[in-house]
Amino acid sequence: MTSSIYQFKVRRLGGEEVTLADFQGKVLLIVNTASRCGFTPQYQGLEDLYQRYQDQGLVVLGFPCNQFGAQEPGNSSEIGTFCTKNYGVSFPMFEKIAVNGADADPLFKYLKNAAKGVLGTTSIKWNFTKFLINKDGLVLARYGSLVKPDNLTSTIEKLL
Repeated sequence: MTSSIYQFKVRRLGGEEVTLADFQGKVLLIVNTASRCGFTPQYQGLEDLYQRYQDQGLVVLGFPCNQFGAQEPGNSSEIGTFCTKNYGVSFPMFEKIAVNGADADPLFKYLKNAAKGVLGTTSIKWNFTKFLINKDGLVLARYGSLVKPDNLTSTIEKLL
């Protein structure tokens, strides 16, 4: 099994493949996102965290997903435009992926096993599930949709 997230490759919204090793030494907050969800306003909280702490080493990584109520129907261009126009998102956003099931992205398979949910479950229950990764690429915690980004401030500050 992979010992850190740095071995995974992902694609930015523009199609460019990057490896998560590009983020070594950073604290990461990895989030499955959606544009038409009741939790969509969390984009603002995520952007606020990113703006406040990026110079200290925090990077928020957004991964759009359409598996929950078909709340992310757009293509990469539409998703990027929505995030920028409505929430001023400047943190890295990636291509739409599956987080559950047979087609789940390998990164999310790893994250779900490294930080299990309530009662030891692995499946992600809804949009805006957050995974906090330390500077060594180790998954420290998983937070459900109800946890607002600003509730993670003190934990993030300790890791930076």
